Amino acid sequence: MAGVRRDGSLMREKGGHSFRGSRIAAAVAIGVLLGCVCAFAFPNGFFSPAPSIRNRRPSKSDLEIDLSSCESSEKISMLKTDIMRVTGKNAELKKQVRDLTEKLRLAEQGKGPAQEQYVVSGKQPKAGPFGTVKSLRTLPTVLPDESVNPRLAKLLEKVAVRKELIVALANSNVQSMLEVWYTSIKKVGIPNYLVVALDDGIANLCQSNTVPFYKRDPDEGIDSVAKTGTNHAVSGLKFRILREFLQLGYSVLLSDVDIVYLQNPFDHLHRDSDVESMSDGHNNMTAYGYNDVFDEPAMGWARYAHTMRIWVYNSGFFYIRPTIPSIELLDRVAERLSRPTPAWDQAVFNEELFFPSHPGYIGLHAAKRTLDMYLFMNSKVLFKAVRKDANLKKLMPVIVHVNYHPDKLPRMKAVVEFYVNGKKDALDPFPDGSEW
Repeated sequence: MAGVRRDGSLMREKGGHSFRGSRIAAAVAIGVLLGCVCAFAFPNGFFSPAPSIRNRRPSKSDLEIDLSSCESSEKISMLKTDIMRVTGKNAELKKQVRDLTEKLRLAEQGKGPAQEQYVVSGKQPKAGPFGTVKSLRTLPTVLPDESVNPRLAKLLEKVAVRKELIVALANSNVQSMLEVWYTSIKKVGIPNYLVVALDDGIANLCQSNTVPFYKRDPDEGIDSVAKTGTNHAVSGLKFRILREFLQLGYSVLLSDVDIVYLQNPFDHLHRDSDVESMSDGHNNMTAYGYNDVFDEPAMGWARYAHTMRIWVYNSGFFYIRPTIPSIELLDRVAERLSRPTPAWDQAVFNEELFFPSHPGYIGLHAAKRTLDMYLFMNSKVLFKAVRKDANLKKLMPVIVHVNYHPDKLPRMKAVVEFYVNGKKDALDPFPDGSEW
């Protein structure tokens, strides 16, 4: 009996487990089936956003609405103001950093006795292919320093055009020539010119004729020469006075007063050198340079020696840029002219420009250009060649400088008559050279 019951109980227990397993399997199958149906019917889920919202991207107007809801217009204005203030302050700080860096550079360079100043042009370059290598032609200008002469700085801001102007020094000894000088400038319509009045008479003349002028503060060393000095003595002053113009960052076309202006010279400059000057030469060879062969028969086979020749630059008309070599040139010339031994400023000017470095001497590293001798014409070219040539007489010079002749005023007036008033025989009465 006991065995029978045990078997029967076991049979019922196995049957119950089997029935419950079938129900669980059925429930799982039904769940999977419902899941498949829901996934097919609702691919984006039960709680996905509406199609119109889901598919539409936020527009600029939505962003602007959101922005306006978050920030008021007053707060936006305050933020803009803060940004502008910070930007301005940043620019000011950058300028201060540049100024301090430049002062530090100059101070460090000034430690040596020669106070050499170098210009760093950037990374070391590699040489390009044959025929493509070109050296730096135009040096950068100096950092302007208005503290040198604040009064002159304010005047130059009004007179100069694109940071350049014509400058002439004059005292009452040259008043008549000065009148022809500034009248020709006005006739051409050149606005950027300035007379450095060396005495009260010239200051009054300029003021009464609406001529821009500048009278320096009293300087005993300069005034004694300026008021009573000869033309050569006054010419020596210009190198000292001119330095301030360059320190203030201005390019200057330095002009003597024995010059007639027929065109605007600023339209004919190249501005690729430290100094551009008219020449005292009278043809292509003498003005621009040539190979001159020196013959010394005593040397036999080596009797012929080649030399390079060029006629001097005229220190009464040159364009000078505010660069370190230019300022060094002015310093060198002014220092030599201040020595007790008399020296001619034009000779010293050319020696400093052209003499190379050699034992006991360091040459000036300045770039120079000779101006076109028919545009920037000296009086030897005019009276010896141009007036006698039918084709050359048709040319219109930029300026004529009466530098080769002592009878300056009548020749200046004749130049005006010939080129401005069209009087064809105005130049004829004068000899080629000078009659002592």
